[in-house]
This record gives sequence, structure tokens and C-alpha cells, in this order.
Amino acid sequence: MGAMEMDERPIPGINPAAKPGGTGCLECLSGDGPGWWFHLRRCAECGHIGCCDSSPSQHASAHARTAGHPVMTSFEPGEDWFYDHTMKKFFRGPQLPDPQSRPPEQPAPAPVEKVPANWRERLHR
Repeated sequence: MGAMEMDERPIPGINPAAKPGGTGCLECLSGDGPGWWFHLRRCAECGHIGCCDSSPSQHASAHARTAGHPVMTSFEPGEDWFYDHTMKKFFRGPQLPDPQSRPPEQPAPAPVEKVPANWRERLHR
């Protein structure tokens, strides 16, 4: 492969055509758990949006385990990392279909009406 050519081989666990499944944690919004999240993660295989491991319900990691989709990426503005749950490693990955993150005007934690006053105490560390 020449120095200027891109490596076009597929990366296991990443579907470059998968669009995000929404702008918030799908399970939290459907009533699973307390219904709020701290940060969002996007499944790189199917586009599922779930809450991060600091969030009370940790839906993104649960999706990775149950769906067998080990690679996720941040769905937060300004973050562009990927994480492989199998390898337990962060890495740079390909550009996935827009949007790349939740809307910048959407707060974190969210949704506002579900976030308890003591939300910081409820985060997983």
C-alpha cells in the first residue's frame, strides 16, 4: 500500500454506515432505570445510543454485552474516540454518519426533568 493510500479494510465491530439511533439513551428514555444519563455512547456496529458507565444504568455497556457489539464511540460534542470492550482499549476509528454527537444545546446530564438534584452523588466512579 502506498504512503498516500488509506487502509480500507473493515474494522471488526464497526459498521461505517450505521446511523445513530437518536439523541439520548434509548433505554433511559423508554423508562428503563431512573431515566437520566450523564454522558452518551454510540454503538459503532448498529448506532444504538446508550448511557455511559458513569451513568446510573450503564446502558451502553449492557448493549455491548447483550448485543455482542463490543465497539462504541463517544456521542459527546468534541469527543472522537472509540473503545473496544473486548480488548479494553481506546483507539481512533473512521468517521461514522452524522450526527457525531448529541445536540450541543442538549445538556449533560439529561433529560433535565429527570435529573435529580443530587445527581453527582449517584454517578458511578
